[in-house]
Amino acid sequence: MNERRLPMNLKEAYKKKAEAELELSQARLVELRAKSKNFSAEAHLNYAKSLDDFEHGITTAKGKLKELGEAGEDAWEKLKDGVESALRSSSKTLKEIADKFKD
Repeated sequence: MNERRLPMNLKEAYKKKAEAELELSQARLVELRAKSKNFSAEAHLNYAKSLDDFEHGITTAKGKLKELGEAGEDAWEKLKDGVESALRSSSKTLKEIADKFKD
């Protein structure tokens, strides 16, 4: 019986970890949007596009995470890959944006 509950515990632990990562990404997005308002109009527009892309990545990851939360025990392992991919993509985009802000 413990073996049957283990995947659900792993699923919940993974879901909480992914939710925390998304919350941090969302907070970073708000911070970067605020910083971009201090840039020239042209620079602000360039960063706004990148930030919109980043926000889209966060939204995609949240959608995948929602699917994972609703998935049965058998399907969550497959959906986990989609969540991980969306989180990696979002993280990569964040790094690229943060590097631009350093310039």
